[in-house]
Amino acid sequence: MQVSKEELLHIAKLANLNLKEDEVDKYLNNLQDILNFCNVVNNAPVDEFDITIGANESKNVFRKDEIEIFEDNESLLQNAPEQKNNMFKIPKVI
Repeated sequence: MQVSKEELLHIAKLANLNLKEDEVDKYLNNLQDILNFCNVVNNAPVDEFDITIGANESKNVFRKDEIEIFEDNESLLQNAPEQKNNMFKIPKVI
């Protein structure tokens, strides 16, 4: 399929692009290259492939929400700007 200059100018108008006369040929070639590549992709042989939704079969893996004791609280809290009752003290969030 060949794109005409009129079609390109119509597309440019729809996209609210103000093309200068010396840019039209460059854009025409670029658009034609894009359409040629789309034609190659559309004609790629895919009959032997299975239909897939994702690239792999991974599923969400959940773990139990359990409290764990951290042994070295002092070194953890040494970087805290504020602390209270051996915990990080943060601003109230509503």
